[in-house]
Amino acid sequence: VQLVESGGGLVQPGGSLRLSCAASGFTFRSYAMSWYRQAPGKEREKVADISNTGGFTNYADSVKGRFTISRDNAKNTVDLQMNSLKPEDTAVYFCNARLVLQYWGQGTQVTVSS
Repeated sequence: VQLVESGGGLVQPGGSLRLSCAASGFTFRSYAMSWYRQAPGKEREKVADISNTGGFTNYADSVKGRFTISRDNAKNTVDLQMNSLKPEDTAVYFCNARLVLQYWGQGTQVTVSS
């Protein structure tokens, strides 16, 4: 099982980034997917959820209206489009797959700073 995140980096406040997570080794279309983040000294928090079919999404209040989660079950990928980024969005972002078991990626760093 592998979840590999990409797309992180340094961006100025107000900018955008698109994170992507490539999944392999399990039946991707059966799993709900999420993005989490963890800032230094803070607990990991869920940012966004998407159901296995992509029909349902949910967002943390802190990112609602700015972030969009999407998935492509043909390509086994889940993306997180992040707009209007703020310094408080700085964190390591993790991809998560869950059904009965949970799988995690290694994370990708997002830094929002001028």
